[in-house]
Amino acid sequence: MNETLDEQSRAALVQYRLDRASETIKEADVLAREGYCNAAANRLYYACFYSALALLVAHNISTSSHAGVKTMLGLHFVAKGLLQKEHGKTFSRLFEIRHSGDYDDFVYCDKALIDEYMPKVKDFLNAIKDLLNKH
Repeated sequence: MNETLDEQSRAALVQYRLDRASETIKEADVLAREGYCNAAANRLYYACFYSALALLVAHNISTSSHAGVKTMLGLHFVAKGLLQKEHGKTFSRLFEIRHSGDYDDFVYCDKALIDEYMPKVKDFLNAIKDLLNKH
């Protein structure tokens, strides 16, 4: 799909994904405050996912799955040193948590996990924005 986008459409999609990421991290904060830690963990993952999609779209990198986004992010940005390894680990760990929360039984996230990952997700989003500003 990315190949068919003109420059203006690509820029609009990148901005839309970044806006979704910002909105989604706010959702995670509200859910965590209300004690919905599983849902908050899900939203933390999606905040990273949306921002990663923005980066991939900006660089004309296509993928059709969550695993593909994780792979392309690692291959094109973490492995090349454009994103810190810690950011790759944050995305990968939240990918696992989200997947487990969606498909496994008896999975419970707690406030400590949310408190650990909230600042990491904010750092991840800022790192993506920095890369996009350089692009």
